[in-house]
Amino acid sequence: MKKVLLIDGMALLFRSFYATSVYNRFMYTSNGIPTNGVQGFVKHMVTAVESFNPTHIVCCWDMGSKTFRTEMFDEYKGNRPAPPEQLVPQFDLVKEVVEAFDIPNIGLKGYEADDCIGTLTNKYRNEAEVIILTGDQDILQLLKNNVKVALIRNGYGNYEVFDHDGFVEKKGLTPEQLIDLKAIMGDPSDNYPGVKGIGEKTATKLLLEYKSIEGILNNISSLTKAQQKKFEEGMDLLHLSRKLAEIHCEVPVECSLEEASITINREKVFSKFDELEFKNLHSIVNKVC
Repeated sequence: MKKVLLIDGMALLFRSFYATSVYNRFMYTSNGIPTNGVQGFVKHMVTAVESFNPTHIVCCWDMGSKTFRTEMFDEYKGNRPAPPEQLVPQFDLVKEVVEAFDIPNIGLKGYEADDCIGTLTNKYRNEAEVIILTGDQDILQLLKNNVKVALIRNGYGNYEVFDHDGFVEKKGLTPEQLIDLKAIMGDPSDNYPGVKGIGEKTATKLLLEYKSIEGILNNISSLTKAQQKKFEEGMDLLHLSRKLAEIHCEVPVECSLEEASITINREKVFSKFDELEFKNLHSIVNKVC
């Protein structure tokens, strides 16, 4: 059985960067280029290959801060600070390292990595098992038959793995209902509002009873007077928030399974490691090739 590992590249890079930068450890090369995020990324990627034993790998990336979501809502992710100066050069560097592993880098301006992951998930899942590696719980909305999400927890090789049925059993809601949940309660991280005054607990309760935003609105007269008022006053933001929350799965990106087949050339990888003065990563690569 073919098994595809889809990597949320930016999620892994940011996690790796902050894991060491908090201790002021940036691991500069002799030319002054910081590499802490890239080195941590490689450890996460190789550990995942060892843990899940995929036959194919693709790495997906954000391609700038301007997307179709920022066109819909100027303030989308507008509360996020600019990346630290030590991280900026690592955005291109990490893709060079991924390329040295002969792993496809996929991304498209105007879309987020999540959208590329969703598109490729739908493309692959009928002919392979798909495992999505990320630290971002928004990806859980993509859970379907033959699709799993591995959420990275603290350290390397520590994952919380969800499949569709296991998620429903644990959370009560379906993966698809996560989109409506976020639309109602909003998302401070992505900086969109949802319905003001309706939090996660109430939103979950309403979705368990009425199944969807459409079901809630069709039964709005059954809500409390206070809830009715909040939904009526927040209607425009509710529908906008739902569009922002949903991962777009029809991005015009292409990557065949053949292109994604694992063919790691150790000499090529080690040459890149030597160029970047990575001293402690050769042994972990030896474990997977």
